[in-house]
Amino acid sequence: MKNQQRRAEGQYEQQQYEAAQQQAQIDAAAQQAAAQYATAPSAAPGADDMIAKLQQLSTLHDSGVLSDAEFATAKQKLLS
Repeated sequence: MKNQQRRAEGQYEQQQYEAAQQQAQIDAAAQQAAAQYATAPSAAPGADDMIAKLQQLSTLHDSGVLSDAEFATAKQKLLS
C-alpha cells in the first residue's frame, strides 16, 4: 500500500513538474509576442498592417499561446 502511494505521489510530482515546464514555455512565448506588439513604430501603422497584427494576436490567443489577460494587454498596446 505504501509503495503504491509513493509511486502515485511520484507520478503526481512528475506531472506537476511537466505542467510547470509547459506553462513556463507558454509564458515565455506570450511575453515574446506581447513585447513584439508593445514596440509600435513612431508613425501610425496602416489599417491593413493593424488588421494583420490583430489577426496574428487572435491566432496566438486561439491556439492557447496567449491567455485572455495577455491577449487583452497586447491588443490594448497595439490599439493605443
